[in-house]
Amino acid sequence: MHISIDIPDTIPGVVAAGQDPARAALEAMALEGYRSQRLGESAVRKLLGFEARDQVHEFLKNHGVFLDLTMEDLDRDTAKQHNLLSELYR
Repeated sequence: MHISIDIPDTIPGVVAAGQDPARAALEAMALEGYRSQRLGESAVRKLLGFEARDQVHEFLKNHGVFLDLTMEDLDRDTAKQHNLLSELYR
């Protein structure tokens, strides 16, 4: 999909100095999509051309957006870490 937008020059600060306006718009769409739960991590990754989930996590963190985790997610991740550490220190 190709989208074209016009941003008036009279509105300062819409795009940070030196930032590509197209990339800024794409990132803003990804952030809002994730915040509103219309996009998941995978969609954000694909939209922004990231190869790894860690890049999505870093991008979200850098923009003050935190992962939408449940207690079940945290419990599962904690169990995985515990199992890995148990294997490592046998």
